[in-house]
Amino acid sequence: MIISEIASNAQSIIDEVEQVIVGKRATVRKAVITLLCNGHLLIEDIPGVGKTTLAKSLAKSIGGEFKRIQFTPDLLPSDITGSSIFNQKQSEFEFRPGPIFGNVVLADEINRATPKTQSALLEAMEEGQTTTDGETRQLPIPFFVIATQNSVDMTGTYPLPEAQLDRFFGRISLGYPDRSSETAILAQQQVAHPIELVNSVVPLSVLTEMQAAVRDVFVHESLKEYIVDVIRATRESNQFLIGASPRGSLYLMRAAQANAAINGHDFVRPDDVKAMASCVLAHRVMPRAELRAKGQTTEEVIDRILESVQTPLPVG
Repeated sequence: MIISEIASNAQSIIDEVEQVIVGKRATVRKAVITLLCNGHLLIEDIPGVGKTTLAKSLAKSIGGEFKRIQFTPDLLPSDITGSSIFNQKQSEFEFRPGPIFGNVVLADEINRATPKTQSALLEAMEEGQTTTDGETRQLPIPFFVIATQNSVDMTGTYPLPEAQLDRFFGRISLGYPDRSSETAILAQQQVAHPIELVNSVVPLSVLTEMQAAVRDVFVHESLKEYIVDVIRATRESNQFLIGASPRGSLYLMRAAQANAAINGHDFVRPDDVKAMASCVLAHRVMPRAELRAKGQTTEEVIDRILESVQTPLPVG
């Protein structure tokens, strides 16, 4: 698949989703980039800004099967992966798949479940498979997890461990819409919800071709070194207790490749790395307590790191 086709198809998905998620094109774009990189997305935000709607509209735009898992304290791992039920007619056990078997899976309020239940997602997210009753089963392709957690009401929640956070390709926040966008939302939903108007614009088979083609976007050696320098700077920063992992550098390179492809370029530029750095790295670092006390965000520190690391000259 050529770059122009990737760019055109990706823009079609973004345009279709933006019918519902009004005024958040840059955020929708990052969600689509995560999808193109075959990663998983964490949305951390306040209630009612469209997290679930974003997941549903993305699933519809690619014609994928949408599944939702509402995480609660009493949710069991088998409620996610599925379990074997005895069939009296057949006199044998048969496996009934859980809601993890979908193309786009919404893990709603993931931090409300116990760590044991949260860990049921780890194998699925990393390996694209689940193991129940000693048998491994492949998940559908493509497989895209969108997990949400509210950033305000943290009562009765179980914070995601670093190992699980690191498995999310990127983290985004939708935030409040601006005045004109919120007015447009009222007009759209006065009679019916616009998600009913979202159509499948890119078939699943084409999406998998796009995911494979994105990895062929050229990355010059100087850009790889630049990515490593940015990652190492997060580890050396006195604002962080823990810096980004090697998985962070790999995901940042892939995100830059996808960003370049959406822009219609067949090679990565420094701006592609900068555009995706906060999305890919912010949840992979552990800020010091004094950072929040000063009213600063992790994203602001990452922006300063990008300014401090020498940018290589554009190539291509």
